[in-house]
Amino acid sequence: MRDESATNGSAVAGPPAKAAVVEPRFVAPTGSEPREVVVDQRSADWRDLPSRTDRLTNALSSVIGGPIGDHAVVGRSRFFTPVRVMLAFAVVFMALGWFGKAACIQQAPIGPDGAVGLDWAGSRQYVAMCYSDTVPLYGAERLNQGAFPYKKSWVESNADGVPQTRYMEYPVLSGLYQYVAMRIQKAWSAAPWLPGGLQVAVYFNVVALGLAMAWLVTVWASSMLAGRRVWDAALIACSPLVIVHIFTNFDALATGFAAAGLLAWARRRPLLAGVLLGLGGATKFYPLLLLGPLLVLCVRADRVKTWLSTFIGAVVAWVAVNAPIALLYPAGWSEFFRLNTDRHADPDSIYNVISSFTGWPGFDGNLAASDKPVILNAVSLALFVAVCLGVAYLALTAPQRPRVMQLCFLLVAGFLLTNKVWSPQYSLWLVPLAVLAIPQRRILLAWMTIDALVWVPRMYYYLGVSNKGLPEQWFTATVLVRDLAVVALCALVIRQIYRPDTDLVREDGTDDPVGGVLDGAPDAPPRWLPERLRPAPVL
Repeated sequence: MRDESATNGSAVAGPPAKAAVVEPRFVAPTGSEPREVVVDQRSADWRDLPSRTDRLTNALSSVIGGPIGDHAVVGRSRFFTPVRVMLAFAVVFMALGWFGKAACIQQAPIGPDGAVGLDWAGSRQYVAMCYSDTVPLYGAERLNQGAFPYKKSWVESNADGVPQTRYMEYPVLSGLYQYVAMRIQKAWSAAPWLPGGLQVAVYFNVVALGLAMAWLVTVWASSMLAGRRVWDAALIACSPLVIVHIFTNFDALATGFAAAGLLAWARRRPLLAGVLLGLGGATKFYPLLLLGPLLVLCVRADRVKTWLSTFIGAVVAWVAVNAPIALLYPAGWSEFFRLNTDRHADPDSIYNVISSFTGWPGFDGNLAASDKPVILNAVSLALFVAVCLGVAYLALTAPQRPRVMQLCFLLVAGFLLTNKVWSPQYSLWLVPLAVLAIPQRRILLAWMTIDALVWVPRMYYYLGVSNKGLPEQWFTATVLVRDLAVVALCALVIRQIYRPDTDLVREDGTDDPVGGVLDGAPDAPPRWLPERLRPAPVL
């Protein structure tokens, strides 16, 4: 690894060799012989400068004086390093996200005798587009009662009126995070010297603070993974999706673990990488998916032993978190898996989009609320297995070994496209992966804007036509546009994999800033691989 102290840089990969070449200059001293004066070599000229290389950033830079000068010394600021600037950007965008949700934690005298309560009158959560799962879950998961997740159970009726025993529906770390936030809120509310408020409002703010810190970890780790293109990570900090979804659910926790795990891999600490990905998998499922791309790339580079360390670390971490809850409260622990098996296609899924426009009843026909979508589950799983096989084929047959982030993005995007559930905040999963996989800022910004704008018809569809909301097709049409945008991003990544000369990350000779032991490693496919699964010739 390169020592960053000299340049205040934040990349994992070091500068190309040519950046160290400087021309000496000579001055004539007042004495006798001329002497050589050493030119300062600490300018990070190896770093990508978006104000020069990117049209969008070039145009935006005119607001603050235009592109960086030809003779400017880069990377010498003691305080305003790229990482710190991006963290500041992230704070600003998360503040916008908090203000976007603030309307849903307003209080008003709505109870008996003017008792103060949460003001969601007139479907405020949809009209103001401020809905966050955090607010209703505080009561729905019985956190307001001080209950411990997975131990506490309750009975509620489904849409068919059938009573059912329920438990905390989130993976273990997400559930424990909610519990810890609730305990902090209870302690805050019990302290007479602290400012008061509705318990659910205080709870939301405690949760939001932790999510903000997790997103800062995501931005920091991603900027360290960006290599010489460190400013690409500004799109993660300034994504429109951050404003809309950073506080919609608890997914920022998973992105923080995933980004930190990939950073540990890039820094050649495979066991730590596995532990972090395993903890991420105990928060949301998707960080565990990242083990797949690492495996096929390690197979191609003959680094499977290194991957095994990561896999073992992930398994041990996941088991260590889940085992105590599974042993003590097996029914509560399995609720997450039961719910995901039993739930029908979500409004955001491609299956519902097709049904919306065609009237198709789905693979299982018209189901009651308590019926399991057995065929849908099987089809969704089969399609995702096909995606996994396709990603593995790309990894093994590409003329040059793909970058880690390219395959990670393809796999997670494929999972979301084929899954029966695409909750709106899941799009945050793709943000750091897409930014580090696709070095085209305008294309990424266009996709993020489309995805963020889906929130508007979604809220007004949930409002209902009878309440002057939107018909379902207005919402599903925007979902279809979003899906097509993600498919287009996947096509762009596949093109860059088969045409590595079009990949801007590699234009200076860089192999893979996130590769870790894979970075610069020679291709060494195992002998047992058939010819059709070996690298293709460069086009």
